[in-house]
Amino acid sequence: MEEILLNVESKEVRQATLSHGQLKDLIVERRRERQLTGNIYRGRVTNILKNIQSAFIDINEGDNGFIHISDIVENAKKFEELFDMDFDMDWAGEEKKSASGSTDISQLLKEDQPVLVQVVKESIGSKGARLTSNLSIAGRYLVLLPNSSHRGVSRKIEERGARDRLKKLLRTLEMPKSIGLICRTASAIVSDEALIEEAQDLFDSWQSIRQKFENTKGPELLFAESDLIKRALLGAIDKKFERILVDDYTTFQNLKRLYKRYQSEHPLKIEYYRDKVPMFERFNVEKEIEKSLRRKIWLPSGGYLFFDKTEAMTTIDVNSGRSNSSSTDVEESLVQINLEAAEEIARQLRIRNIGGLVICDFIDMRLRKNQRRILDRLKDCMKDDTAKCMILGMSEFGLVEMTRQRSRGSLMQTLFTACPYCSGTGLIKTHETIAIELERALKKAIQLNECYAIKAVVHPSFLDAIKGEDQKFLEELAEKLNARVVFETDDRLHLNDFHLYSTLSQEKIEV
Repeated sequence: MEEILLNVESKEVRQATLSHGQLKDLIVERRRERQLTGNIYRGRVTNILKNIQSAFIDINEGDNGFIHISDIVENAKKFEELFDMDFDMDWAGEEKKSASGSTDISQLLKEDQPVLVQVVKESIGSKGARLTSNLSIAGRYLVLLPNSSHRGVSRKIEERGARDRLKKLLRTLEMPKSIGLICRTASAIVSDEALIEEAQDLFDSWQSIRQKFENTKGPELLFAESDLIKRALLGAIDKKFERILVDDYTTFQNLKRLYKRYQSEHPLKIEYYRDKVPMFERFNVEKEIEKSLRRKIWLPSGGYLFFDKTEAMTTIDVNSGRSNSSSTDVEESLVQINLEAAEEIARQLRIRNIGGLVICDFIDMRLRKNQRRILDRLKDCMKDDTAKCMILGMSEFGLVEMTRQRSRGSLMQTLFTACPYCSGTGLIKTHETIAIELERALKKAIQLNECYAIKAVVHPSFLDAIKGEDQKFLEELAEKLNARVVFETDDRLHLNDFHLYSTLSQEKIEV
């Protein structure tokens, strides 16, 4: 049984996808940080960077968006990758050649120029949203390409009859030939009338966007993608889920109203959760979320995974741990741990929403056929991922390199902020290190600043740690230099901080 749980709070909506009771995917969307991907804006060029052929665009969403020349020049290859299809119908004749290698961005954009742009990647951390001028307006069955003449059918539609029917329909649609259309995978099972109706709706949306662009002056949102609630409903219908369970009555009513338009396509149960026990606790989702925030994840066999994030990549280390396998074949025992790891890695990547470069360090195996088994299992488990993924082969060291599309911030970035103590490193200095630094500071204050009556203000935990031998040594050190030091505590200090003051003038000693 596959179902979707929707937990709605005042500032947050969480969507959990369950497969046979196990958390399969998680989306967390904050009201303040709504998703921008797919939104179309009237933007204003604020700065042009000729050295990297890029520009910054003000779209009135906080940080400026970023656009590269390759996202300005129409590129059919990008559309093919984005919508997983081949363009075998091009109504504009010869395809425009990418001018990114020969055209300067300053010839295309000027400062303060108004531009029509779409967000293709969310702003993450200090990086602004990635923008494109190659617009696409997506419906359930079709995608309208206002700036491209290409028309084609998703390559996931393999049935010859369905492909021919859709191609014929694309040729007969009464729409300007300068506007492209893509038939998505779901279009294979719907009637021509439904496709024609959606094509007209998408075209009307495009006309509305153009009109708004001409009638507005500053940066402004012109078209917004569907919110999480509607995306959850359409996703459940397209994937033939059995149920959507929601714990907010207003959202429940909204879902029932939206479903009326699609109820003939799939018999989906939409239920209101009434129990007093919170829904995510009842279905064990809270525990799974808590688990996904840990660095260490245990596997059923007794092995475990370590997840570590660097600026450039995420690394996942597979370890045998306290493996409880009864097999006498050591190689096969390691293979079983790696197979479990491959399944859990695919699941954790979705739940944690890890994007970018990912390196998986599997336990070394001698036989090449076993390495292929692990790689095949990983690829098979990643097929359900809605994010685009690319997995390379396994190296001789048991490393698998892969990339996963980064569409929004990870779960960690959504729920956490950098620790003010360790600045995100996860480490602070030991008490012994601070004692050594304090020793150097006292010497400098006495010998260089000529302060002979000193008050050292430290954190209470630090003073407790150095009481006895270290404290006595620092007091004797001051006496040898004809000075005197006394210690006071302040629990408002950082554990690694200390301050020195003159007991005569009460002024702080800068060292």
